[in-house]
Amino acid sequence: MANEHESGTYGADCAGSGVLDLAQTRRIFGTSLLSISLGWLSVTPAWSEQKLSSQVAANAKVGDRVTPAKVIPVPTEDVSPELQALIKGPYSPSLIVNPKTPEEWREFGMQRAQPLIAALPALKEKLGITVEPSTIAGVKVFVTTPKVIPPANQSRLLVHLHAYGWLSMPGESAVTEAVLMAGFGGFKVISVDYRTLPDDPYPAALDDSMAVWKNLVKTAKPQNMAIFGTSTGGNLTLAMVLRAKDEKLPLPAAIAPNAPWADQDRIGDSYNTNEWVDNVLVSWDSWLGRAAKLYANGHSLKEPYISPIYGDFTNFPPTILTSGTRDLFLSNVVRAHRKLKRTGVVAELNVYEGMSHAQFQDVRFTPESQEVYTDIARFFDQYLGT
Repeated sequence: MANEHESGTYGADCAGSGVLDLAQTRRIFGTSLLSISLGWLSVTPAWSEQKLSSQVAANAKVGDRVTPAKVIPVPTEDVSPELQALIKGPYSPSLIVNPKTPEEWREFGMQRAQPLIAALPALKEKLGITVEPSTIAGVKVFVTTPKVIPPANQSRLLVHLHAYGWLSMPGESAVTEAVLMAGFGGFKVISVDYRTLPDDPYPAALDDSMAVWKNLVKTAKPQNMAIFGTSTGGNLTLAMVLRAKDEKLPLPAAIAPNAPWADQDRIGDSYNTNEWVDNVLVSWDSWLGRAAKLYANGHSLKEPYISPIYGDFTNFPPTILTSGTRDLFLSNVVRAHRKLKRTGVVAELNVYEGMSHAQFQDVRFTPESQEVYTDIARFFDQYLGT
């Protein structure tokens, strides 16, 4: 009877507001908050009665959630020491950069490219990859090839769209992810060196990517090809499928939009919950939001080719998405995954503990990085022809 009575009291106290205050909690549980232990609930001394009371009061009304200031420790369970080192890293210096002129945007892109260029030779050597510049349909590309291609992948081809916020990335600086995918997956990869900001806003990047795709489907079987990319490359991966559908072109057999910038506006829960937690992007209100508007070139950020989350995902190819719990774009990934699932598309979602935006493609690759690209390779192997 005691349990029934307590259950009834709980229901009565919760009725109406849906929020328990400190007095109600004490009356229900009959003990000090500092010593509550109900198996699934444990309140530690870090939660003082004053702090809990303050939070209950701050969230007593229906509306936006108010949270206290807090320090978020580096996760250690199921997180490699290598990834922990990245999680511990300070904010990117790019946070405080505020480019205004075309020259300042170009300089910003060059600064971001330098460490990638410096690290690339060792990465190519370690993974046994060659990278050769070429041109397809008048668009610059890099042909990224592993020294050994497994027999099952001999007739397969991947198209890669690079990341880095639509900014100019000179030379081979943007092919890091193509090298990782070629190395861990054993695929030949065409990395598209699409036109970038500040000189070439929307639709230049998408036009270049589509020009390469239209050419490739004439010489290779689309059922043997996949498209992948991270961040802006994930955006382009989704946008390419939308446009290929609209233009009645063959679709790839599978896609991997990693941490895609699917909604370029500041829309999505993680733009708030992971702000100041993601140590790569940090905040949409930094250079990131300005780059989004610069790329849109006067168009609405809700146009599907600019923010693919607003497009029609019906009949998309099988899709694998990857993100991390601290990724500023986590809501972009979650929303894209749910939209794909609701339209009946095969969609797989992998989210890594503690990972900020796209840290799986960091040139100091971690065990998680190898796992990401090996898993994408497994997914492609499942859906690509031979």
